[in-house]
Amino acid sequence: MKIGIDTFGCDHARSGLGTYILSFVSNIQSSKEDSVELFGSEIDHYTYTSGKDISYKSVNIPDSLSSERFWHFSSCSKFVKAQGYDVVFYPAPDKVLPVSFKKKGIAIVNTILSTNVEGKKDWTQKVQIKRGLYRCHKIIAASEYIKKDLIAHGIDEQKIEVVYNGIDHKLFYPAIDLDDDIVDIKPFAIKRPYFIYGSRLSGPEKKHVELIKAFSIFKEKTGLPHRLVISGSEGPYSAEIHKAAFESPYASDIFLTGYFPHESFPKLYAGAEALVFPSVIEGVGLPVLEAMATGVPVLCSNAAALPEISGNNALYFNSDNPEEIAMCMEKIVSNQTLRNELIKKGVEWASGFSWENTVSKTFAIARSLLDD
Repeated sequence: MKIGIDTFGCDHARSGLGTYILSFVSNIQSSKEDSVELFGSEIDHYTYTSGKDISYKSVNIPDSLSSERFWHFSSCSKFVKAQGYDVVFYPAPDKVLPVSFKKKGIAIVNTILSTNVEGKKDWTQKVQIKRGLYRCHKIIAASEYIKKDLIAHGIDEQKIEVVYNGIDHKLFYPAIDLDDDIVDIKPFAIKRPYFIYGSRLSGPEKKHVELIKAFSIFKEKTGLPHRLVISGSEGPYSAEIHKAAFESPYASDIFLTGYFPHESFPKLYAGAEALVFPSVIEGVGLPVLEAMATGVPVLCSNAAALPEISGNNALYFNSDNPEEIAMCMEKIVSNQTLRNELIKKGVEWASGFSWENTVSKTFAIARSLLDD
């Protein structure tokens, strides 16, 4: 079986989708029966394959989402057939996806479809997403929540399989012990104690502004020296978030790092008082599992897939209520028994998620398509 993996639309590994490919590829086991080839922009020739004996086929088109979308609409199917792929994985169907398939196509959906086909999205993108999902041979949803959302949009339930994302337990584990007052992660030196939120500054649904308000309430009420560290690439909502941080009476205690390498997050998590994750549009919410695996308590939104992904191992809040978020922050700082309980339960829960399982189940689904 020759498998192609589409790397277009994954932000050159600077987003959750890019991290998905990095983690997935690094856990592919060599096999005599299967071969894997990645394809995408020339700029990503070594982004996802470094250290792995996996080939990469460059496609010569401009490095822009509109160009990539047009190529998928007009040329992708011909390219796939010419490369001799038996099955192709499309990890970014919310951005780029063919509308016809000459070979077996599997869309891997890590985001909530509703956010991509409603609102102010370009109508051609909406059509391409929905038509591609209707016509592809199989859909792998990263959570039951995503599956239900796909079904609500008319996708055939029979072609949807749920395969959870994994965690890189070589990176995220609770053995990291930080006694210093400063977490030194070049080029940053972050003073403890702090709360951490890692998410791209992409839109109001990520609830960065509500978290900043909650942090200000927490500081005013407790007078504690905690800081708020927000780590994530700049995005369409950056100006509003920077403005909210600047106008906070505790602006000097709010630190926006910008893009933060995925491999540096374990140390960033380990030094934190807690992960606070207020996003309400998560189809996966992988950072909550990574924080749990690192031995850090998690406070998160009670919306979207987060309750499914976190189970009974997190402290939940309504993200539209900054006072409630602040209350949870105060609780995790003041209640050591609760803190220890969440850490213990979180580590155990996160141990059940692995990229080895994710890759194995995904390949099994691909083989089942060829056996039909």
